[in-house]
Amino acid sequence: MNRDELISRLKTLMVECLHLEDFDLADLGEDEPLFGGKLDLDSIEALELVLRLEKEFGIRIATSEESKKALQSLGTLADTIEGQAG
Repeated sequence: MNRDELISRLKTLMVECLHLEDFDLADLGEDEPLFGGKLDLDSIEALELVLRLEKEFGIRIATSEESKKALQSLGTLADTIEGQAG
């Protein structure tokens, strides 16, 4: 999966996992903050997303520090997944 496909898949997972059907994720850029930005995730949504990503991609985000780093933006999520792949 290339980077664009991964970002697209992440957006789809966010819609499914966080029930964001009314939010236009097309407007969410790769560097847009997930907390405090347009999306403005809360801690419960972040936990739900991490659990879904771990299951979907077989990655592990074990500590709160890893979570903070991974959940900065779509780009950092993609970096985390790519960094743990294969």
